[in-house]
Amino acid sequence: MGILDSAPVPRRTMVLFFIVDTSGSMTGSKIGAVNQAIREVLPMLDEISANNADAEIKIALLEFSSGCRWIYDEPKTASEFRWQDREASGLTDLGEACIELGRKLSRDTFMKTDTGAFAPVLILLTDGEPTDDFPGGLKKLKENRWYKAAIKIAIAIGNDANEELIKEFTGNMEAVVEVHNIEALKKLIRTVSVTASQIGSQSSTVGNKDKQGQVVEQLKKDVEETEGAYSAAKPAPDPNDDWD
Repeated sequence: MGILDSAPVPRRTMVLFFIVDTSGSMTGSKIGAVNQAIREVLPMLDEISANNADAEIKIALLEFSSGCRWIYDEPKTASEFRWQDREASGLTDLGEACIELGRKLSRDTFMKTDTGAFAPVLILLTDGEPTDDFPGGLKKLKENRWYKAAIKIAIAIGNDANEELIKEFTGNMEAVVEVHNIEALKKLIRTVSVTASQIGSQSSTVGNKDKQGQVVEQLKKDVEETEGAYSAAKPAPDPNDDWD
């Protein structure tokens, strides 16, 4: 066997972005559930990446409250990503987070790779109304080509989340799920992260638009099986929040 025959095929990279609301309204059980769910999903993502011949999965996390900040200054593999529990305080500067996300969705920054990249996965978690210029920030983000190609899912946390505004981020109300208790929030963070990573990191000839559709179809099934979770496209008439 020659050298060329035995050389491993370089894997592409897929970056999973968590965009997490850490404003004051997330204090208590909401931010606690986010902390636990992301901590628990990291080993699952590490296993998916290790067994994936097509892509290495990396993770980036942007938190927003009064301003926004990255947990790491570059995407990390799940095995490298050391989760530190986030605390909640301040405002809800989602518009600023959109602008910052757009800055990093670039081949010069977080999408930089020597072997090529799949379109990223963007998972937004928020429980309230943006307190800054969200329409302006999102308009800027929508100019970004990586954003246009990305798989986009949003989890609206509780009754105060504005699904109509959140839909503007995903582009589709079916890609928005609302959750109303701790267990539903934890479960949906885990299942959405795993499903989107599995689908988003596979080579495919059908295009990323169809990958988005595949994730949404699985999301519908997960929501149907989860008490306290509803599709924002078909919300419950009077959902009761239970964050105790």
